[in-house]
Amino acid sequence: MNVEARLKELGIILTDMPLPLANYVSAKKTGNLVFTAGQVCSLDGKVIKGKLGKEIDIATGKAAAKICVINCLAAVKQLIGTLNNVKEIIAVHGLINSVPEFTGQAEVMNGASDFLVEVFGEHGRHTRTAVGVASLPFDFSASVYIVVELF
Repeated sequence: MNVEARLKELGIILTDMPLPLANYVSAKKTGNLVFTAGQVCSLDGKVIKGKLGKEIDIATGKAAAKICVINCLAAVKQLIGTLNNVKEIIAVHGLINSVPEFTGQAEVMNGASDFLVEVFGEHGRHTRTAVGVASLPFDFSASVYIVVELF
């Protein structure tokens, strides 16, 4: 499967990751696995901030999770050169900035999961965590990190 071509078909352009704001790296490879740092919902000047269940609805939350995972893919690509070297998505972990009463974290994370399956097909199916948190840095609505296996 040509993942780069599939992203192009979907109109997704992966940009270079900015330098991290603290003492960490955007992605790290060990053996045939790549782990990303938590990526936030900021892409091409569009930023999604606020709490699910308060300022942010489910549809916007799903869009936020998708943006986060697009940034995860950009971090992987920047590290390994091409996403065509990704064998499969192993795990996706999402932190959702939400009010205590909000219980739709899994539905929000479908924005990330559905996109990965759309891009990678069956190789995009993964294990997943969707957790509500009291806050995220700079009030981002979501943060996602992934683990991928390489050929």
